[in-house]
Amino acid sequence: MSVPALFKGRLSIPVIGSPMFIASTPELVIAQCKAGIVGSFPALNARPKEVLEDWLKRIAGELGEYAAKHPDKPVAPFAVNQIAHHSNDRLMHDVEVCVKHKVPMFITSLKAPAEVVQAAHSYGGIVMHDVINVRHARKAIEAGVDGLILVCAGAGGHAGTHSPFALVSEVRRFFKGPIALSGAISNGAQVLAAQAMGADFAYIGTRFLATTEASVVPEYKQMLIDSAAADIVYTSLFSGVHANYLKKSVAASGMDPENLPEADKSKMNFGTEGSSHKKVWRDIWSAGQGTGTIDGVLPVADLVARMRREYDAARAALAAGVAADQAAE
Repeated sequence: MSVPALFKGRLSIPVIGSPMFIASTPELVIAQCKAGIVGSFPALNARPKEVLEDWLKRIAGELGEYAAKHPDKPVAPFAVNQIAHHSNDRLMHDVEVCVKHKVPMFITSLKAPAEVVQAAHSYGGIVMHDVINVRHARKAIEAGVDGLILVCAGAGGHAGTHSPFALVSEVRRFFKGPIALSGAISNGAQVLAAQAMGADFAYIGTRFLATTEASVVPEYKQMLIDSAAADIVYTSLFSGVHANYLKKSVAASGMDPENLPEADKSKMNFGTEGSSHKKVWRDIWSAGQGTGTIDGVLPVADLVARMRREYDAARAALAAGVAADQAAE
């Protein structure tokens, strides 16, 4: 396992905040990076496309000023998510803008992104790619990505069905580069568990929806607090790709979450209404199975600080347990 130089000395805890449609805006990204975790946003959140350059200038500018004033605090790099799919007619425009501003990291989704890799490597940027199985992981590696994000069962948004124990173990047999693990991770102890399993980072989205800086309506945040793993439905209906959503938001849109038809994969569409008259992400709210651990809305800084305490406590408890076992032998 190897951690890219980009991250060294810049993280307070090994966490990458996942890019979330609508929710991830400069406010959330900047707060995450200031707290010492990687903040990210989908390029498609910046609308119209001309806004993307404004966002990049603001994020880089504010983080640079903060780092200069607080040299003793780790300020994490940020990332931009690019959807490598034919329905995204903005892809090349958005990549070109990111190259112009030398975005530190790309997070790519769907197709193995050879063209994005080439663009990022032209100035020293890195690319981590979302995968849900070994076949996709191999294709991404062949395309030259620097790292993999294993999106396992229970993750919010477009998620896979594999157990993280199975997928991390299989991928580690042929890939020694950086891995981020996604799937119902909500606290610091689970971040440590991801590392123990063989990942380098935890990849967390749902928990950051219930933060002050997340750009979602209060009703969405409250629904996260009021829901548990049993309140999540896994369906391809809304975007053409299987994803996890809050059942209560599906019901509020007039549909039965227990009887949803399958979508036509040829009509995949991201950030629009997909195969429904209701708009996915705006009306149909995504969340992972970790929603059952959300007990309130916090500022990002407070949430990350709590995760760090949980992480340290879990590590100390494990060390104490090992020491006790050894003493008893």
